[in-house]
Amino acid sequence: MENFPRIHIVLLNWNGWQDSIECLESVFNLDYPNFQVVLCDNASQDNSLAHIESWARGELAAQCNSSNAHIQQLAQARHPKPISYQTLTKAEAMDEELSNVETPLVLIQTGANLGFAGGNNVGLQFALNQGTEFCWLLNNDTVVEPDALREMVLHSKSLRAKGVKNTCGSVQCFYDDPEVIQALGGFKINRYTGICSDTIGRYLKRKESHDHEAYAKSMDTIQGCSWLLPREFLLEIGLMEHAYFLYFEEIDWVTRAQGTYSLTYAPGATVYHKEGSSIGSKSFSSGPSVMAEFYTARARLMYMKKFYSQRLPLVYTTLFLQMLNRIRQRRFANAKTIFQILIGKRTLQ
Repeated sequence: MENFPRIHIVLLNWNGWQDSIECLESVFNLDYPNFQVVLCDNASQDNSLAHIESWARGELAAQCNSSNAHIQQLAQARHPKPISYQTLTKAEAMDEELSNVETPLVLIQTGANLGFAGGNNVGLQFALNQGTEFCWLLNNDTVVEPDALREMVLHSKSLRAKGVKNTCGSVQCFYDDPEVIQALGGFKINRYTGICSDTIGRYLKRKESHDHEAYAKSMDTIQGCSWLLPREFLLEIGLMEHAYFLYFEEIDWVTRAQGTYSLTYAPGATVYHKEGSSIGSKSFSSGPSVMAEFYTARARLMYMKKFYSQRLPLVYTTLFLQMLNRIRQRRFANAKTIFQILIGKRTLQ
């Protein structure tokens, strides 16, 4: 497997077993020959692991919610079943002496809702203990093209061969409209206000010609729903900062790695992303939910305080203006949650 380094594909599930099974269906039809899937469950209340185990045994079929024929083909690919799996507790998964788990699918019950970073970190640490060479951080609300992983690995390795240390994203398209681009790799961030841009390339047509090299150079961070990370990055920079719980983990990561690792994406790697299906992030046709608004504002303040504390007055000013805009939009619940962040509330009830 010299030309195919060992990859661990890390997924996080929280009350979303239907999405996870769709994703797994496509993942197990990748044309890449050397990977193990690690799915971490953040103490779901919908019996997720039992459903996913039932799917792995061949007792439960994937259900696709897309009307697009190509997405249906990827998400209901009918791979050979059953799939051998092993279920571990968090303590078992984090045991450094457990270094020879060979089943194609590993299911880890984290024991609590650890948030995006905390849950994924369990899978990343397990992968490091297993000797992984790359980890593909992949959202469970995605469906992937069969060549997506191979394209990312080839792209990343080609840069590494030129002496460019890098982490690699992909092209993401909307699950609901797969001919429309959701992101070319990632997005930009204003480091004076902490405001993130829409993802780069958003709403461009997939079949049009795009200057991928220029778009890659314009990224400030890779979108965390599809991110290939080499082992040395995880060891040198460390795992994600779990204190954010949701949002800004990837921005924190690249800020810590700034000047050490280049950001890139593989133009030939395509994943289809539902975007915020579990907590209601801003999607193709709607604004953010109250929950997404709360955690975005909270994480933004945490990030700016950590790295750019002298700019906090400007951050508070822009949050106040954002609250006024939500009032103008008559989205009063969203305005209220921003106000609560402004007066120091840090937990969502």
